[in-house]
Amino acid sequence: MPAVCESLLEDIEDIVSVQDPKPRDLQCRRENIIPKVRKRHSTRNVEADDHPPSDSVIPGIQKIWIRTWGCSHNNSDGEYMAGQLAAYGYKITDSAAEADLWLLNSCTVKSPAEDHFRNSIKKAQEEKKKVVLAGCVPQAQPRQDYLQGLSIIGVQQIDRVVEVVEETIKGHSVRLLGQKKDNGKRLGGARLDLPKIRKNPLIEIISINTGCLNACTYCKTKHARGELASYPVEELVNRAKQSFQEGVCEIWLTSEDTGAYGRDIGTDLPTLLWKLVEVIPEGAMLRLGMTNPPYILEHLEEMAKILNHPRVYAFLHVPVQSASDSVLMDMKREYCVADFRRVVDFLKEKVPGITIATDIICGFPGETDEDFQETMKLVEQYKFPSLFINQFYPRPGTPAAKMHQVPAQIKKQRTKELSRLFHSYNPYDHKIGERQNVLVTEESFDTRFYVAHNRFYDQVLVPKNPEFMGKMVEVDIFEAGKHFMKGKPVSDARVFTPSISQPLPKGEISGLTEEFRHALKNGSESKACPSAERQKGPLSHKMAMQLPWQQGGCVLKMLSLSVALLAAFIAFYYGGV
Repeated sequence: MPAVCESLLEDIEDIVSVQDPKPRDLQCRRENIIPKVRKRHSTRNVEADDHPPSDSVIPGIQKIWIRTWGCSHNNSDGEYMAGQLAAYGYKITDSAAEADLWLLNSCTVKSPAEDHFRNSIKKAQEEKKKVVLAGCVPQAQPRQDYLQGLSIIGVQQIDRVVEVVEETIKGHSVRLLGQKKDNGKRLGGARLDLPKIRKNPLIEIISINTGCLNACTYCKTKHARGELASYPVEELVNRAKQSFQEGVCEIWLTSEDTGAYGRDIGTDLPTLLWKLVEVIPEGAMLRLGMTNPPYILEHLEEMAKILNHPRVYAFLHVPVQSASDSVLMDMKREYCVADFRRVVDFLKEKVPGITIATDIICGFPGETDEDFQETMKLVEQYKFPSLFINQFYPRPGTPAAKMHQVPAQIKKQRTKELSRLFHSYNPYDHKIGERQNVLVTEESFDTRFYVAHNRFYDQVLVPKNPEFMGKMVEVDIFEAGKHFMKGKPVSDARVFTPSISQPLPKGEISGLTEEFRHALKNGSESKACPSAERQKGPLSHKMAMQLPWQQGGCVLKMLSLSVALLAAFIAFYYGGV
């Protein structure tokens, strides 16, 4: 007798031989069966109606609230997750109270950010909300007590957010924390061509790599993001092209360390930047993200040329953290203060007017008063226009948490002292009276102005003229504050529109091909017609909304369904008559 798997079954019924009874014969036998009368348990049936089985929940119709903490990389991940969920049919809402599920995308850099994350989880549970956790906190420490029993999606698994949300809504707890690999080599993460919803339709955040090559003793992010893994140049260029086709006029390149880009795949940051510059339309701008001193040192000449390009902001974020070599050694930062000075001095000479932003940690373990005074002198010398001052917080599981700690009062005192120094100078006073071209991209927090940036990524506030949004405008600087300037549009100057498409409406899904849009439209129509939904059933609804990046999971689900149907048929055949 041939094996069952030797031929392809076109249908489950093909497994029944010609000698087996036909459905009509089975029906005749059923007529002679006298059904037993069972006593109804009315109370139990009412309870069952109130709490239907989890499989009866139809995914893709719930409201989801997304909260993201932390860096631009994390914000990009949040945009990708929102896009996929919206493409599947979920409604992304700005109201936490109205949402059925909260997606909390966390940051592990500092303790206060994790405290906010933990408090949000508690609040969600108090309000009986479904919860999915994402970001660096659960990726780095998934076994923490307050995370137990909750669904988690890892930083490299964001392309599977629909599956995790779907199972969570059904009442299940799911955890996906694995790394993406190709032939054993770690990849940069989820695909760059996934759907996303940009918080600002004019700004595209592109993660060029994940992880880093350092082992800083205070850093918890390394535990979550891991070793360096870069995206190929071609994929990043294609993502930029797509963004410009969707009306984006400003691109931010982000990662844990942009300077290390490409070292794992045989390329480097300048190579990527020159390729990107080729596809940036006139009037659009590129902003480079944070880079540590060791890796930018190798490319100073090329980086100066790139930062002088008219479509690249003359802006670079280079964290120094401390001006004490002994403290830097304890941090394992792999550079000395002289290296940082060399980077800053070279770029200031070769890129006139460049903005250098930096970070300082106050009160790192072992930092003496002399060490801190060296840091004060560095800030006094360079008068950084953008300075991120951080009081040291020991992060669990890091080497720095086990070091001898500086007393809390001294840490606070040093933080205040450095903050006073930073606020003692005004970096933009000398620019009053200048005429500048600025790119307008957003509205100010107080809603009174539009926010623009000049060639050096200085913030310039301009009048709220709707014609300015997404445009390059010529302004005269007439006022300067600590963190901004104010510009008056030149009366006879033209408003330059970048040679790109109209931006997507706020909240619209980016990256949807016609195939995606067709699937989304079909799913929306089925939700709008309850009678059709009853005829099709939950499975058909899910298949209508199945998008290309989920098709692998779809095949597995269909295989499981086929096995279940076959088992039901066999049980019916042998036990139903």
